[in-house]
Amino acid sequence: MRIDSHHHVWDLTVRPQDWIVGQAMQPLLRNFSLTDLRPLAASTAIDRTVIVQTVADPGETPELLQSAADDDFVAGVVGWLDLESPTLEMNLAAQLELPGAQKLVGIRDLAQYKDDSSWLARPQVIAGLQLLGQHGLTYDLLTVPPQLPAAIEAVQSCPEMLFVLDHLSKPRIASRVMQPWADQVRALSKLPNVACKVSGMFTEAEWDGWAVGDFRPYFDTLLNAFGPERLMFGSDWPVCTLAASYRQVIGTAEELTSDLSADEREQFWAGTATRFYRLER
Repeated sequence: MRIDSHHHVWDLTVRPQDWIVGQAMQPLLRNFSLTDLRPLAASTAIDRTVIVQTVADPGETPELLQSAADDDFVAGVVGWLDLESPTLEMNLAAQLELPGAQKLVGIRDLAQYKDDSSWLARPQVIAGLQLLGQHGLTYDLLTVPPQLPAAIEAVQSCPEMLFVLDHLSKPRIASRVMQPWADQVRALSKLPNVACKVSGMFTEAEWDGWAVGDFRPYFDTLLNAFGPERLMFGSDWPVCTLAASYRQVIGTAEELTSDLSADEREQFWAGTATRFYRLER
């Protein structure tokens, strides 16, 4: 079993993707569907996937759940909710009644884009996280390095729920900057209820000039901090295609994990995602 724990789909005729801005991002301004991903996954021995939200729009999650409902290829959906909404509990209850809600395994808000670097540590946000945890949902942390201290505080405040750090928290790989990111992710890793996705690396590197060795210091830092039992593979398709093909993303992950034992690779490719998203249910 191999799981791609992080990819997206969108239809621009239904909903704009307002984060796709600038000339360099133009290749993403088209529709991407499960039909597009399926042959790529099959050719690289990916068995199942997790769809992750892209926009802060309450209409997106129902559509993702509907597309996943009767599709065994999709193991789970990470949807969106406004954690600071006064009607969060009602909004969550409505999502849990949607067609395909059995595939709702997590929630993500777009902390990366918040002006307040301490947003995740706000009391109202933490109260919202705790509500998600009461319903057995995982929370995806979409952060950049300056937001990691707040992420640590949020995870500490919710010891009974599970968290997944997306995209390594986007370290500056192109500039080969390691600190303070490395110390911060080590601090985060000391909390046993958080795992990390090895995803999103290619768009943080030189798009036209990356090499596998560019990623090695970052991957090794995570491996030493979290261990393979709390790392999971994610492609970040189709965003990754700005810098690498799906096959290149898979091949890079295979090379980075080639020295792991068979059991450790199983955790990286499937076990961690299965446990942290409760995909066995």
